[in-house]
Amino acid sequence: MTTTAIRNKLYDYIRNADDKKLHAIYNLLENEVDRVNEWWKDKQIVAELDTRYNSLESGEDKGITPDELKASIDKARQKKYGK
Repeated sequence: MTTTAIRNKLYDYIRNADDKKLHAIYNLLENEVDRVNEWWKDKQIVAELDTRYNSLESGEDKGITPDELKASIDKARQKKYGK
């Protein structure tokens, strides 16, 4: 089974689960959920964001414009989907 199929089955299950089952699932995943939702407490992520921000501010990394980003996304979409 693909990851996408598993994800869709879980979405459907959670949407239809009763309260007792939802609480059980949440308790099982609580630590992971908190870690994802509180990324600012992760020192590695914050350090990486600081490094990238400082590189952009100093001019070391020139970054890209919103138009360049859109063109890049459109090109990737065209390559993947032919649209």
